[in-house]
Amino acid sequence: MIRIETEHGWTLIEHPEHAKLAGRFAARWGNALFTAPEPRADLLTAVTRHDDAWADRDRTPFITRQGRPSAFSQELVGVYSAFEEIDLADYLAVRGRAAEGVAADNPYAAVIISMHTVDLLTTHADLSGLSAADRELHRLFIEGQRRRQAELVRAVAVIPGCAEAASPARLQGAFEFLQACDSMSLVACSRFPRPIALRHSHPRRDGTRSVVECTPLGGDTYRLSPNPLDADEVVFDLPCRHVPGATFASLGEFRALYAAAPVSALMIRIVS
Repeated sequence: MIRIETEHGWTLIEHPEHAKLAGRFAARWGNALFTAPEPRADLLTAVTRHDDAWADRDRTPFITRQGRPSAFSQELVGVYSAFEEIDLADYLAVRGRAAEGVAADNPYAAVIISMHTVDLLTTHADLSGLSAADRELHRLFIEGQRRRQAELVRAVAVIPGCAEAASPARLQGAFEFLQACDSMSLVACSRFPRPIALRHSHPRRDGTRSVVECTPLGGDTYRLSPNPLDADEVVFDLPCRHVPGATFASLGEFRALYAAAPVSALMIRIVS
């Protein structure tokens, strides 16, 4: 779940919808300045499905000890310090299922999703608040993910015509592309209020690389500079629910309000 605090309560977006939005960004990436991602079909699968594992949890959402929706928020954009306010073992279980959910159908996509997971939990994770037991759980999880990546890479490399795509350089580029689309979607889904660069720099057709800056303009409109998408203005609808109330006295109260809230949509507008 991703939350936006509003004057009357919370706008809530389920993680799989955030990932689908990232996938729609990915599908529009590529223009006269920026190269389109390759291998395209595999990368679109990775970006679109990288949060499938959150679906069950988001259908029966939780609240924090303070009575707020337990969810990713704008305070966590670029910094994973709170593990979305959930038990670490539960969090790691969801993250582990993220890659396995696509591994049988698309091992290449699974590698990229696992790389994304490991990066979130290492490069951007603040482990200072974890107990010794949770630190060990975290260490074992990361080791397991890296072993699984190696297994999947070996499986991809023997597929005819896929050896080059499974090279370290190509995998790194694919991972960075997922990260960029993910960060763009998180900015929109959390209504991040300040300019921020999308993750990593990205290849241009002239052989150089560019960082893409995302600037909120208000009204769920964002400027990308330089714009990597295939039009000067693109509009995406983002399914969400609006739940009234700042805090909730019980989990049952919150879940009842969430279930009763109709699905509506935010209109996300991207401009040059």
